[in-house]
Amino acid sequence: MFQGVEEIYYAVGAQGLKMGKRIPKYPVYIPSKGRSDRPLTAKMFDRDGVPFRFVVEPNEVPAYAADWGEERVLVLPENNRGLVYSRNWIKQHAIGEGHERHWQFDDDVWRLRRLHHGRRYPCDSRIALVVAEDFVDRYENVGLCSFNSSFFVPATQGISLQKWPPFYLNSRCYTNFLMMNSLPYGWRNRYNEDTDMTLQVLAGGWCTILFNVFVMDTPETMEAHGGQMMSATGSYQGDGRLKMARELERVWPHVVETRRRFKRPQHHIKHDWKKFDTPLVRKAGVEDAPPDEYGMALVPQKREKDDGGKRGRVG
Repeated sequence: MFQGVEEIYYAVGAQGLKMGKRIPKYPVYIPSKGRSDRPLTAKMFDRDGVPFRFVVEPNEVPAYAADWGEERVLVLPENNRGLVYSRNWIKQHAIGEGHERHWQFDDDVWRLRRLHHGRRYPCDSRIALVVAEDFVDRYENVGLCSFNSSFFVPATQGISLQKWPPFYLNSRCYTNFLMMNSLPYGWRNRYNEDTDMTLQVLAGGWCTILFNVFVMDTPETMEAHGGQMMSATGSYQGDGRLKMARELERVWPHVVETRRRFKRPQHHIKHDWKKFDTPLVRKAGVEDAPPDEYGMALVPQKREKDDGGKRGRVG
């Protein structure tokens, strides 16, 4: 089946009529800094036909507009205000356009995959976004959702490992977000803004969804240039990891503690998120959905040449 695996691999593409020309219903934003020539997420969406817009600082507009076109660039009011400033601006922009939800993707997601029978197949990102939207829109109380990292959802075919559930309910969301715009919470803090937002949502009685059925590939932390790594004051420089963990612990002392994992300080959620047990609430009139593959089918594909430098084996 996988003869010539170095040249050919199997991917999930939209082959049926269900998807057609369907695109995500909610706007897709990519806050980006210093990566106009290598925005992995934008390349993925451009290839798969997902409409998106960059959100960049005024002094970087010429570079992004030259590489991607002015119509794909939204301009922040100020320079050097940081990611939290960008995230809050994006939320208000989506509200101003009248959207119920919006997507935010970091600029270093180079591939989405579909988990299927223990293997993780490269997947058309358009399908993943549409499926996620359809799922969360069935419920009244999903405030935030994300795709999990493929690092935390390893392939299990043929080996005795955990069988991954389609999603985790009420767990941390990060790197990519589908957010309900009516939530009263704002992004805050310099460090771990994603975990802080997740905790705000959960503490407010809302649910979060972390999808395993679709997962994302990103470069390893500190390998991608630009973004948080652009200056010596970036989040991961020096004792940045300890500062990140301590700041979150100060904001959430009854929920977060600082520990050492993998030989470095990290925040730890006490009780591993299990204290957040709000159940999903189905919208009135919404029945159980019949099985639907959205036209997905396994198709042979040539390996991508521009894959963020992280090819890895099939699976």
